[in-house]
Amino acid sequence: MNIIIKKIEQISSSIPEFCTSHWLLRIPLAIIFIQQGLMKLPIDASEAESYGLSVLVWWVVALGELGAGAGLLIGGLLNNSLTNWLGDIVTRFSGFTIGCITTGVIWIGEPESFLDVLLYDNLHILMWVGGLYFALRGNRV
Repeated sequence: MNIIIKKIEQISSSIPEFCTSHWLLRIPLAIIFIQQGLMKLPIDASEAESYGLSVLVWWVVALGELGAGAGLLIGGLLNNSLTNWLGDIVTRFSGFTIGCITTGVIWIGEPESFLDVLLYDNLHILMWVGGLYFALRGNRV
């Protein structure tokens, strides 16, 4: 049994580390948020009202989506020895913004229960968890 465990550990340690794997999550999440923000432009009061929101909230959401998506990309690009602290702050703020906006989207949908959200709103759950990941983890690899 110990031989099998040692062989598995040897195989596991021989797999190279892919320290830029955060881009596999960062890029699609940024694209979704930038796309959603662009779809809200130009800001239209009737579209905001159709969701039961004021124009001010609709404006904040549209710019928040654009900013959060761009911030994820910019924060990742600032991940070097000189600007890592700034990139980390931008990434964390963008992740927090993504979490807030996605929470609002789920809330506006008025789900009957938390279980309905988990079972039927997979895209928003994945976006929320992605935002939470970047808010908590930042640029730390």
